[in-house]
Amino acid sequence: MADTEHDSSGSLASEAFRIVNDLNRPNPTIYWTDFLCSLFVAFGAATLYLEGAFPVWARLVLYFVSVGGLYRVGTFNHEVAHLPRGTVRGFKTAWNLLAGIPMLTPSFLYVCHLEHHRVRRYGTSGDGEYLPLAHDTGKGHACFFLQVLFLPFLVVLRFALLGPLSFLHPSLRRWTIERASSLAIHWHPDSRRRLSAGDPTGWWAVLDLACSARVWMMLLAPTFGWTEWSRLPLLYSLAVGVLVLNQLRTLAAHRFLSEGDRLDHDQQFLDSTNITGSWYSEYLFPLGLRYHALHHLLPSLPYHSLGKAHRRLLAALPPESPYRQNLFPSLLSVLRELRRQRLARHEDARAKWDRWQNAKS
Repeated sequence: MADTEHDSSGSLASEAFRIVNDLNRPNPTIYWTDFLCSLFVAFGAATLYLEGAFPVWARLVLYFVSVGGLYRVGTFNHEVAHLPRGTVRGFKTAWNLLAGIPMLTPSFLYVCHLEHHRVRRYGTSGDGEYLPLAHDTGKGHACFFLQVLFLPFLVVLRFALLGPLSFLHPSLRRWTIERASSLAIHWHPDSRRRLSAGDPTGWWAVLDLACSARVWMMLLAPTFGWTEWSRLPLLYSLAVGVLVLNQLRTLAAHRFLSEGDRLDHDQQFLDSTNITGSWYSEYLFPLGLRYHALHHLLPSLPYHSLGKAHRRLLAALPPESPYRQNLFPSLLSVLRELRRQRLARHEDARAKWDRWQNAKS
């Protein structure tokens, strides 16, 4: 995974690494406290939203607290993907048991995220977390957001049927892991997961079956009268809310200017955004995700160090540094920039979109 970490060949990456290298160590106390408190708030609010008899205004408040809390808890999956082995002992297992299984987002679905940081993958058609939205003709944005309405059903089908059936034959199991076990914003033949000999496929199987049991318990509970049928559409509404937040965050994370060519870490940085933020930034971009460009520049920085690292870099780097080229004050400012780029490229948007799809990753 060397090319997901510090790239000494990039001048900005090298300079930034030198300035903030002492911030690389994850703090277990922060990880555990933040995760458990977020879990308590998210599940507590969700329980009240699902089961409590409250006025409409109170249900709305509980809904937004639940969605924000669940989104924050789910975002720890990103930290789990980047967390070096042995630095926060037991955290990955705890996250899977307490959040990954209940929320149907076990950590093996996000192993693919490391590909998003690799020089040979980022911004190419093989990058499952990237679309050339700056070259979009309009349909891409529509599909990008409309998919949140269908994704909850696909996740249920994945774990209720495909997961258990995949154990009937090794070839089907391999296909399921490679083709239907990645959290991504688009599907492309090049973006399939490459299994390696060191992958913990046995542990993944345990998580897969546990998620299957979770889905069937959720579906059978109203059948046996343990819960009301009305609980299912409420669960769906929570899932859609979390996915909408994630789509907004994803849309604001990059400038999406790639035409399918490989980009080094400095170029990845310039294609990404740092959002200086306002009061709602932590709701939309939890766990430091508003410093997404910095995260791509130095993927090894733990989330709790990103804010401090950002401030230190602004103080240490000269005014002409490229680090200052992609600072945005808010989500809306990023969306306006994306719209400006799309309009500027409108005439040849279709050609560039096709070039991105056909480029070798």
